[in-house]
Amino acid sequence: MERIASFSVDHDKLEKGMYVSRIDGDVVTYDIRMKKPNRGDYLGNGELHTFEHLFATYARNSAYKDSVIYVGPMGCRTGFYFLLRDDVTKEEAIGLVKESFAFIAGFEGEIPGSKRQECGNYLEHDLAGARKTAQDMLEVLADWNEEKLAYEA
Repeated sequence: MERIASFSVDHDKLEKGMYVSRIDGDVVTYDIRMKKPNRGDYLGNGELHTFEHLFATYARNSAYKDSVIYVGPMGCRTGFYFLLRDDVTKEEAIGLVKESFAFIAGFEGEIPGSKRQECGNYLEHDLAGARKTAQDMLEVLADWNEEKLAYEA
């Protein structure tokens, strides 16, 4: 089988940030790397789960909601994939991620979709962890721009 694109990126060189992982037709996949790979520090399951609920809720309620294809965690627990249609510019995508993370960092109250009837693992949530990660990523992405979206060689 052919090696897929995401396995061709040298994970030992990856830093926290937001990158264009691939472009397929009119869909852009963003790699939002929240932890440095293979360093032993990963997103906790509850934190990851809560982050997913809040990120997806915010993005799918934003002005770009019709262009949001997917928001989901990486199996390695170092970040998220964020898929958008290419009618959202790269600068707008960065802005949407920052807005989403600001929403998460300040979120209080009941986590959307966290009731038993709405979620397949409703007991495993960590709002404090999700808020902390969002705040950390806001600092990482503070001066992020389109030029920084490319993986370093």
